[in-house]
Amino acid sequence: MFTIEHDYDATVVTLIDEGKAPLQEDVIINAFDDCVTVTQFDPRTETVTRVTLSLLQLRDLQAALDLPEGVYQLRKT
Repeated sequence: MFTIEHDYDATVVTLIDEGKAPLQEDVIINAFDDCVTVTQFDPRTETVTRVTLSLLQLRDLQAALDLPEGVYQLRKT
């Protein structure tokens, strides 16, 4: 299950784990004009972990999801 909200400066997608227990904490994705952040609460350390991806890294991640194992570099054609 997921939710989508449009804030003033970002689109926020929240991924909610609905699988079998034990369930994972919600994953919150903030899409800004220049980057995307992914955050998740870690109950073991009681901290929030945040990863920031540039738009180029996000593009590479999107491409990587459909490719076999290997090393790649995307280029404009």
